[in-house]
Amino acid sequence: MNAVLYVVTVLLWGSTWLAIKGQLGSVHPTVSIAYRFALASLMLLAFARARGLPLRYPLGMHGRFALMGVTMFSANFVCFYFAEQHIAAALVSIIFAMSLVVNMLFARLFFCRTLTTSMMVGGAVGLTGIVTVFWPEFEKIGLSSGSGQGVVLSVVGTLVFCSGNVVSAKTQAVGIPVIQGTGYAMAYGALVMAPFALVYGHDSYFESTWQYTGSLFYLSVFGSVLGFGAYLTLLGRVGGERAAYAMVLFPIVALLLSTFFEDFNWTVRDLTGVVLTLTGNGLVLARSTRDRCEVRAQAPPDVAADPARTDRPSVDESHPAEPRSAPSSSE
Repeated sequence: MNAVLYVVTVLLWGSTWLAIKGQLGSVHPTVSIAYRFALASLMLLAFARARGLPLRYPLGMHGRFALMGVTMFSANFVCFYFAEQHIAAALVSIIFAMSLVVNMLFARLFFCRTLTTSMMVGGAVGLTGIVTVFWPEFEKIGLSSGSGQGVVLSVVGTLVFCSGNVVSAKTQAVGIPVIQGTGYAMAYGALVMAPFALVYGHDSYFESTWQYTGSLFYLSVFGSVLGFGAYLTLLGRVGGERAAYAMVLFPIVALLLSTFFEDFNWTVRDLTGVVLTLTGNGLVLARSTRDRCEVRAQAPPDVAADPARTDRPSVDESHPAEPRSAPSSSE
């Protein structure tokens, strides 16, 4: 089952980088992001309602959902959508692959994990790969440069997404199921984007073309509902570090698709940089030992105080409520 979740996550999220290109037209990116996660949220919450799953949670838990929405389903995607206006989707995905290193650092900060030698070496190798791929852009780096803006936006989006993974890991640790937690977080992400969509999208709120509607459907159903569902389920099953291995494979899928659909031309420098990036991430994942801080997850006070409340989130005993390391998704 875990192998299936890996394959689904890699194929779906690796292809969303290209699907985002179909959203870049007359409709402002903030509008498209609001549509995407509003639709995905409706599908998830409707499924939960149909299955009779609990949908009532304390106000404090909704604060976590809102924070997840800002970091995982709105602000980060704004960065990625705008980045793809300046650089190839495949190159954005390569930067995003380095989120694995960021997650390791966040795991040290928020979950008290130990940084190993192989992790630090792997991070250095991976960063070298990024510099190699983008060396022409780094030579002329500047905020006035289109490619430079794409790189900066991709880095910022990755950092924001990794912050959201920390929130997600802590939310799952107190027993919030993936379907409800993700559904509410996506709803809040769409709500955050709505005011910006109204302001910036006044020229065009929708494109009645197969390219726009098709990519919106693909991103909502496959990239969001199924992609995030598979990824977060995998996170709960095997932990953040192993789940994050899927991020290493995203650039391979994205680059292959970009080669066929975007006329991405490979050079020796690109190939060398990609190999270094993937090798660095592989070294991070290959470390054989790790230290954990034994931290017992505490339920929110307003939930634990009244055990008879019907809106108390249920804890799945098959997934121990202990903090896990934050993963890298996304897009």
